[in-house]
Amino acid sequence: MAKYEHLPIYQKTYNFLIFSENIVKNFSRYHKYTNGTDLRNTARKAVKIIIRTNNSKIKTPLLEELRVTLEELKFIIRVCKEVKAFHNFKSFETAINQVTDVSRQAEGWLKHVRKLENGQNPSSEHRYR
Repeated sequence: MAKYEHLPIYQKTYNFLIFSENIVKNFSRYHKYTNGTDLRNTARKAVKIIIRTNNSKIKTPLLEELRVTLEELKFIIRVCKEVKAFHNFKSFETAINQVTDVSRQAEGWLKHVRKLENGQNPSSEHRYR
């Protein structure tokens, strides 16, 4: 199996997973078992998709699944903010920024993989900038 711990996208997603585990502890009882469970499970799902993607020869479908999962995470975070599940605004801000950062990395990975699939040299575009 391929190693994945060194991947920046894995590290950031794992850090978000740990953050979400800790932040849900501060949710009220009602939100802890509804929105909190959804947030934690979706964060776990994102980490698992990254592991599967890194170990797969055909990465595009998994990266597209990761893209959708990250959008779901953003949605859950926004819902948690609207229903005041977060203890403070800083928790919301940190969560949304972390997931947005992971989303950017996932888009970059997908773009890179698509270029490889099309037979383009992804590093060649940097020469002309």
